[in-house]
Amino acid sequence: MKKIITTIVIALITLLFFGSLYYLYKKNKKNPVVFQTEQASIQTIIEKTISTGSIVPKEEVLIKPNISGIIQEIYIVAGENIKAGDLIAKIRVVPNVSNLNNAKAQVESAKIALDNQTKIYNRQKSLIEKGVISQNEFDNVLTAYEQAKQTYQTALETYEIVRTGTTKGLESAANTLIRATVSGMVLQVPVKVGNQVIESNNFNEGTTIVSIADINKMEFVGKVDESEVGKIKEGLPLEITVGAIENKKFDAVLEYIAPKGIAENGAIQFEIKGTVKLSDDVFIRAGLSANASIILSKADEVLSIREALLQFDSDTNKPYVEVEKGAQQFEKRYVELGISDGIQVEIKKGLTKEDKIKVWNVVNPAEVFK
Repeated sequence: MKKIITTIVIALITLLFFGSLYYLYKKNKKNPVVFQTEQASIQTIIEKTISTGSIVPKEEVLIKPNISGIIQEIYIVAGENIKAGDLIAKIRVVPNVSNLNNAKAQVESAKIALDNQTKIYNRQKSLIEKGVISQNEFDNVLTAYEQAKQTYQTALETYEIVRTGTTKGLESAANTLIRATVSGMVLQVPVKVGNQVIESNNFNEGTTIVSIADINKMEFVGKVDESEVGKIKEGLPLEITVGAIENKKFDAVLEYIAPKGIAENGAIQFEIKGTVKLSDDVFIRAGLSANASIILSKADEVLSIREALLQFDSDTNKPYVEVEKGAQQFEKRYVELGISDGIQVEIKKGLTKEDKIKVWNVVNPAEVFK
């Protein structure tokens, strides 16, 4: 009985031992490594950098008044096309009390002087008729009288201009009538009837009554990071995409790069500008946000591979790929690179279109044949 029990125990131990060995064998057994391959392809590679900005008129004119007052009438609306000289608005003058008082005092002084000269003139006129005084003496009195009348008339006109902003005979040239200085589209009318406006002078830029621009001349204004500004130069082509206009791209040329950068959010940004070539079938509104792809270089129809296939020699740092020579057998092949767009890279030497290049992604055989 003891023999049977001992035999059973030994058998169980032996079975458990070999079972454990088999389990460990299966657990540590690895599937064979299979490398996929890719071939080079012919593609057009464009190396570019991106700038964010907006589309704005190339020439925008702000119309400001030459006299302070209150908007009495507005004759235009945003979106309207107008010509130079068209009437925009009318201002009602709110006179300065000090200037008005000075002008009134000048009128009274001129009136006193005129009354005095009138008396002298009438007296001398009766004397000349009696032959008491000479003609020369009378001519001097007449001249003084005419000058007094002119001074009084000028004082009256000055008082009227100070009080109302214009006077009889000067309506067309009055500062109260605001006219367009250029032709174009009205982009914005930031004031309303009843708003007070301030004149433009050496100490104040004045209140903008309307902004006018030629919408047929638009430009992209954006910013480029300091890490990219050294790669660009005037004359490079731009490819503009506008967020509000889908599936449409506009060509432009880089015309301006700011000589001085501005710190924004911890980085130095440089302003750039480029005139946009507009399409007749698309209307671009001023201020639309846009992105500009600045084309640094371009290679048409060249042999290329994915950058992920490249390796670099640890000693020489030269780029190479591994090319298949047999079933899952590869050899190192150094290559000469051209331009890159971050995904595809140009191959100048070292590969042909027929070469099969090793992909450095290890996969399971079962996954390959799914």
